[in-house]
Order: sequence, then C-alpha cells, then structure tokens
Amino acid sequence: MRIAIASDHRGFHLKEQLISMLRSKGHEVDDEGAHGVESVDYPDFAALVAQKISDHTAERGILICGTGIGMAIAANKFPGVRAAPCNDEVTAEMSRRHNDLNVLCLSADMLSPRTVERMVEVWMTTPFEGGRHERRVEKIHQLEQRGNLS
Repeated sequence: MRIAIASDHRGFHLKEQLISMLRSKGHEVDDEGAHGVESVDYPDFAALVAQKISDHTAERGILICGTGIGMAIAANKFPGVRAAPCNDEVTAEMSRRHNDLNVLCLSADMLSPRTVERMVEVWMTTPFEGGRHERRVEKIHQLEQRGNLS
C-alpha cells in the first residue's frame, strides 16, 4: 500500500520511526517532511499528505504533530479526506471499521512510540465494514460536495 506521511517538527522523530516500521512491512512510503526538528507550520505538511489522498496518488496518510488535532483540521479541508486524531488502538480500529478513515493523525507529545506503532498496525490492517457505515460515509461525501458549490 502507498502511504504518505508527514509531521511537524514535534513529530519528526516519531515519523522517522513509523517510516521504518511501514517499509519493513512492505509498504511504499512517501515522506513529505518535515525533515528535521526546526520549527515549521503543520498546515503546510498536512496539505502535502491530504493532496495525495485527495488526488489518489496515495491510499492512506499519516500525520503527526503535538496533538494530532491541528493536522486533522487542516487535512479535512481537502476533498475526499477523512482525517481524525486517534489516541489508542480502539479509536484507530473504529476509525477504519466505521468511518473508512484514510488519514490517521497522531500525537507526538501524548503517546508513547510503542503505543503509536500498535495503533498504526491496527489501523493499517483493519478493513472498512461498509454496510450501514458506507451509507454514512457517503452522506459525509455529499456534505463535502454541497460545501464546494460556489
């Protein structure tokens, strides 16, 4: 699977760890930055990943900042992106099962690297259930389309 990943400066080290983990499992990983711990603006990096999801050049995205919240807000501005911060394995699993989440947003400050690895593993392997959830995800898509009318 092709995964686009990015972080701000606070998530740089965790991003590097996840890139290694994902590649070791056979995934293609596009590293969209940041490329160091110098202060950067998280919306710039959220946009790089979200654009790849929106234009289907990546199947999934992972964004990392201090809390994951700012990244989610920025990423959700792009058509077709369903981004949310998850804080444990249960929310990571349910975000895939019920919401077909395609961008996982993570906290570099509040989660241990081991917890994040377990969450990413669960998120990557959990399928979307479809059924009644597909109807709901489609309604989200319709809301997005209505918002794009000018």
